[in-house]
Amino acid sequence: MRKMNIAVAGLGYVGMANALTAAFHNRVTAVDKLSWKAELLNRGKPPVGDALAEEFLKSRELDLRAVTNGAECYSEADWVIIATPTDPLEGHLDTSSVESVIEQVAAVNPHAMIVIRSTVPIGFTDYAAKKYNTENILFCPEFLREGSALYDELNPSRIIVGFPKDSAEGELKAHKLADLLLQGVEKKDVPVMVISSSEAESVKLFSNTYLAMRIAFFNELDAFAEHSGLNTRNIIDGVCSDRRIGNYYNNPSFGYGGYCLPKDSRQLLGELDGLPNDIIEAAIKSNISRTEYIAGQILEKAEKHGDKSAVGFYRLTMKSNSDNLRSSSSLEIIKVLRGKGVSVIVYEPAVKDEVVFGCPVVRDLDEFKKKCAVIAANRYSRELDDVLYKVYTRDTYFRN
Repeated sequence: MRKMNIAVAGLGYVGMANALTAAFHNRVTAVDKLSWKAELLNRGKPPVGDALAEEFLKSRELDLRAVTNGAECYSEADWVIIATPTDPLEGHLDTSSVESVIEQVAAVNPHAMIVIRSTVPIGFTDYAAKKYNTENILFCPEFLREGSALYDELNPSRIIVGFPKDSAEGELKAHKLADLLLQGVEKKDVPVMVISSSEAESVKLFSNTYLAMRIAFFNELDAFAEHSGLNTRNIIDGVCSDRRIGNYYNNPSFGYGGYCLPKDSRQLLGELDGLPNDIIEAAIKSNISRTEYIAGQILEKAEKHGDKSAVGFYRLTMKSNSDNLRSSSSLEIIKVLRGKGVSVIVYEPAVKDEVVFGCPVVRDLDEFKKKCAVIAANRYSRELDDVLYKVYTRDTYFRN
């Protein structure tokens, strides 16, 4: 396969991982309107937290540059990969950033193949293909974890490519995209599925909603065990020893959060309007209940210490080795606690502000420990070993 000109729009976790894996065999230009992200990548540093990406940039010879204006690179691109954010807007995913890139590409290079890796509503790719009168648009869902996005891109569980409905040409191009993506993977014998774009969009939303549902299930199991004075880990180990259930994605937490699961599960719930959706709706409600339950447990521990004015949150990020605070479950718990008159301080190296979400940020860990009567930690760290008696966590396995 000849060396391709590839443009990647968006330098979040998905865009960064795609740019790095593609740049080993192709000429890649990454585009992000935030100049600091482009500058970081041009200096050989990842714009998001990912240890493997940092090592990759140091050790690999990559044909890669980053810019803030995509018009020129789009005009020269064989492929344009879109990995821009689709934040929730009035209960639905906001696809304006994706459409903006499609419009730019259509204006300067109508022959370029467009690959959407952002999460979009079901039917969006077909809609875009009709709107822009093109068969050069594909949907390729990503299944990457924050903090280990590059590893997951190099070792995918599967590659799924969706093409516009009833487009024989689109199906051929979908197979070409699968071959292009396989160039950059290290894992052997990766399963490949080429299906309709609406089916691929459905896979993405149903996959993330299932993960949200699984988290909610084990969090409810944990609440039962904590209330009953039972050992959460013993119960989970017993349940998950069943091969049909599996020993994964079962570590209790303060609730599911992060960028993907909350918005994707709500989007799917909207897609199912009028159809049976009891399980999916329950998973979303369960996560809200978990927030209120954890806030109550933290408050109870603070009152036992005789001081509810000194509650600290150790890290706001959803996962270890992540720098992403978006839709963090800890933030929702903080809102509940502050509504009950609790003063909260935060230790979070990932933020530069002195105050975050109305809470003072303490940058010295020892000072933070001294100021807190209770320390809430969604994910435990050995840094807290010396104040374990102050810590409230539901992290049973000390892993994400």
